[in-house]
Amino acid sequence: MEQTTKGSHSPQAVSGEALDIQEYGATKQGIRQVSNRRLYCQLLVFTGFRSEPRKLVHILEDSRAEAVLYADINDPQGIALLSFAEDPAGFAQQTRTLLTEELFAGLSLRSEMTMLGRTYSSGFEQDLEDWLMRRPRRCALDPTWPWAVWYPLRRKSEFELLSKDDQRRILMEHGSMGRRFAEAGHVQDIRLACHGLDARDNEFVIGLLGKELYPISRLVQEMRKTEQTSKYIQSLGPFFVGHVIWQGCIQKK
Repeated sequence: MEQTTKGSHSPQAVSGEALDIQEYGATKQGIRQVSNRRLYCQLLVFTGFRSEPRKLVHILEDSRAEAVLYADINDPQGIALLSFAEDPAGFAQQTRTLLTEELFAGLSLRSEMTMLGRTYSSGFEQDLEDWLMRRPRRCALDPTWPWAVWYPLRRKSEFELLSKDDQRRILMEHGSMGRRFAEAGHVQDIRLACHGLDARDNEFVIGLLGKELYPISRLVQEMRKTEQTSKYIQSLGPFFVGHVIWQGCIQKK
């Protein structure tokens, strides 16, 4: 639920200390946006699919899933399912039930490619609720953006020891590169935090979506030149490269 505040937070008291774990956006008309909602996104990658893709599409359509089914470009028998949930228990319930269907159950999960993350705010979002809840689904479910590259990343610990000003400068340089590609209509990005959610201790999951594959690859290439990537990224990948087979309809959230 989104709220507003004029500088007074509503933190919980934990062990005598104020703990504030809400998401904050930009100030609107003197009131700062605040929300305790987040969207979780999960990518599951499978191999061993030898049937007609339409059969899987029928299963997804019958389930009324708000999800994306990708063909894995690097595996002729590979597919991937991207799904969304505000309550992550949905992955252990509805998604798990869906994956027990015969066609899914007969596939081999590539667990090393599994990605799970949550939306988060930087404190500058002009529409916080849209950023946290609607924009990721809108981008991933847009039929005019069929290409996707998903990957996790982890920063070096040295980044956390930098001053807030240095961190902000480095992130602004990196972010400005992504904005240039977005403003030119080439790439949309979905940024997720996965602290404590990733088996390999990655910190973020990035989704890059495009009308064509080349601009996504070019953006990754150009970002290698930024200070963040060249000096402070410990690991990137593995990379999943997919093309949309099917997209569910956006539901009002």
